[in-house]
Amino acid sequence: MRWRFSRLEFMLSLLAVVGSGVAYAWVVYGDGALIGATYAVFICMPVLAFERGVILRRLYKRIHRLPTPGFLVSSAAVYLTVETLGFIAAGVVLKLIGVIKQAWSEAMAPSFDTLIYALMVSGLIIFVLRVRELLGRDVFLSLLTGRYRRPVQEERVFLFVDLVGSTAFAERFGDLKAQEFLGRLFATMVDPVLRYRGSIDDYVGDSAIISWPHERATADAACIRCVFDILEQIEAEAHRWKKDYGEVPRLRAALHGGTIVAAEIGLDKHKITYFGDTVNTTARLEGLCRTLDRQVLISTDLLRQIPLPDFIRQEDLGEHEVKGRGQKLGVLALHVTGRQNFADGRSEPWRGRFPCHAVSSASAIEAEGESLARQLGKLL
Repeated sequence: MRWRFSRLEFMLSLLAVVGSGVAYAWVVYGDGALIGATYAVFICMPVLAFERGVILRRLYKRIHRLPTPGFLVSSAAVYLTVETLGFIAAGVVLKLIGVIKQAWSEAMAPSFDTLIYALMVSGLIIFVLRVRELLGRDVFLSLLTGRYRRPVQEERVFLFVDLVGSTAFAERFGDLKAQEFLGRLFATMVDPVLRYRGSIDDYVGDSAIISWPHERATADAACIRCVFDILEQIEAEAHRWKKDYGEVPRLRAALHGGTIVAAEIGLDKHKITYFGDTVNTTARLEGLCRTLDRQVLISTDLLRQIPLPDFIRQEDLGEHEVKGRGQKLGVLALHVTGRQNFADGRSEPWRGRFPCHAVSSASAIEAEGESLARQLGKLL
């Protein structure tokens, strides 16, 4: 996984850690803000980096597969070990530059109180980050600030992504394996969504609902690039999917945008939800993927507002009746033609197909058949 630490998360976490170190030094020793801040950074930041999957990723994954009691004990052991090593490193640095005058043994030997305090600070920051992930990054800030306590009308772009053949997969491998398959698929979507500054608003069965504020989605075609980045990531790891699950996920996706009403609902459990024709139309558009035998669809209304990337070709599919909508909807299919330049600096040549063979277009199948026939003709 990439992009586990956003710049905002890093800066806020660093400030919180530095502040906790300064506060500890003033309360316990009455001085030594620089020393306290340095020790805090060396002790706590590696713990946060571990929790965000930046360091020791394999160990992180193994611990998170353990049952809850094993997970808690293992996590505590790792945290204390990392904190101790961080304290030693900070002591060495401060001693070498002459900031502290104590003996080497004192500079490098953390007290029990120091470790517990550092564990509490790290645990609190990790808790906040996990709640933020559980609710969604944008939702967390909106709930925190009370932005949607009263219904708000705004422009938003939605992406519905649906897994093809999930019922058949569950029948073949069982519900537990199917849930594991879905979990990994949804986890694969996280990095592209974060890269293009989207928000995963909900998971409904085997579908994910992703959205952006309108300006953010249309800037440099972020919403379109996000779709094909997700597909590229799945294709790039096709051999792993085959090895672990016997098949590669096949997806359908639909993009549409417009005016919605956003509101915070619920009493015991709060949630920000979106109301309006835009959401329903996006869901219906995703259903048209099956009817029209296309993998990625976008409404004409939305595409008019987006500069189409060079590596994407559009196919006009005309206007179609959409249930619950008074007027027909202009629909276009999107196809890859060249090279995608990603937000993180990668530049990937597309192979011309995705792991979604079941939803490839009839024209593509015919083209492959003609190519094969020509090759056989040359051999004969």
